[in-house]
Amino acid sequence: MSTTIEVPKTSFEPADPEAEPLVLENGARMSREEFHRLYEQTPEDFRAELIGGIVYVASPLRRTHEVGHFDLTTLFGVYKFQTPGVEGGDNGTLLLGADSEPQPDLYLRILPEYGGQSRTTVDDDVEGAPELVVEIALSSRSLDLNDKRRDYAKYGAREYIVVVPRAGIVAWFDLTVDCEIPIPDDGILKSRMFPGLWLSVPAILKKDWNAAMTTLHMGLQSPEHQAFVEQLAQRSDASQ
Repeated sequence: MSTTIEVPKTSFEPADPEAEPLVLENGARMSREEFHRLYEQTPEDFRAELIGGIVYVASPLRRTHEVGHFDLTTLFGVYKFQTPGVEGGDNGTLLLGADSEPQPDLYLRILPEYGGQSRTTVDDDVEGAPELVVEIALSSRSLDLNDKRRDYAKYGAREYIVVVPRAGIVAWFDLTVDCEIPIPDDGILKSRMFPGLWLSVPAILKKDWNAAMTTLHMGLQSPEHQAFVEQLAQRSDASQ
């Protein structure tokens, strides 16, 4: 059954006066401008995304997604706090392009004043692609691994991680060449865009968050992370 939200009379009307009013429902096609104007009028608990010009209405989140999301967010939050110039987002709207407005589970971006590629709009949205995007895929596995991946690559995200808990998979992509990167034999995913962001794939899949945090702290103490922090500081000084 398709999820639908009725469009208020004050909402965006199609250019053709004889066309049906636009509604946010699975499979509807529209521009990002149309989608954004409609989405701003929805209830707080309504979630939808525009991927490749097609609307996807999210199903209610279940415990497995919520708990895994919270734990993974903790890891990314610790990295962000130890890396000045980096900002993290959780279920935040991204204004990617003319036909794309996703709401990823997590992202990390380098702030504009530190040389990042995205910007913050006057309405306090993120416009442009963050450097790294993360999705937790349960019911959305095919969408996350295919259509979303293509949209993130098209609009300039550099790195993409998809965690598929039920299948025991962590897929890691270099979107600059749109290819999957094999997880190293030691099971530690070491971000290319965010040096020091070390993620233990076995620990994440086993939900051993103490081990996952230990691996992250090893990354934060690495020479690569220290060099990245210094590089960000230099970029900030140069922009002032």
